Amino acid sequence: MIRNCTRLLLALLAVLGLAAGLGAQADPVTRRDAARLQAKLEKITKNGAGARAVATRTPITEAELNSYLRYELGDRIPPGVSEPWVSLLGDSRVAGRAVVDLGQVAHSHKSGSMIDPWSLIGGSLPLVVNGVLRTKNGIGTFGVESVSISGVPVPTWMLQEIVGYYSKSSAAPQGVSIDKPFDLPAGIREIQLDRGQAIVVQ
Repeated sequence: MIRNCTRLLLALLAVLGLAAGLGAQADPVTRRDAARLQAKLEKITKNGAGARAVATRTPITEAELNSYLRYELGDRIPPGVSEPWVSLLGDSRVAGRAVVDLGQVAHSHKSGSMIDPWSLIGGSLPLVVNGVLRTKNGIGTFGVESVSISGVPVPTWMLQEIVGYYSKSSAAPQGVSIDKPFDLPAGIREIQLDRGQAIVVQ
């Protein structure tokens, strides 16, 4: 029933380079907040399943989002990535942190050349992504502002290769493209990002 909205959350994480992330959590995650978001997603999906979605604004807090990622989506996080955390910064800006096994990604991309940057990367390292999420008329886009691995800035193409590797599926064998617009499910028209919360507008 909530498949479409769950896919939205996973897609958002993917375009952030965060099939999952690691947070320096400012607030604890709780099963109560996870259940609260579960109920909200069910209402969003039910509203979007009608012939015409009723105009609705549903607030989702940062604590609810991260609790849901921990307790409800944990089994969908691919091996090599752990403990999701996303920060909603306001003014359409969002940030995510992840500890990612970059050795897996490097192994799939190594060319054998001594100047191949993937030859210098291995093991699980912290990945930080900052960007801007724009949504309008049921379409979303994500613009990367900065990417760093272990505090060292890296180019966006490296983020794309990481995202592509960890978001591969039968429906998307090459993984998710971070610069490609994506459809919002369940009749969602836009997602407004304020500090500490997102508002889903149907």
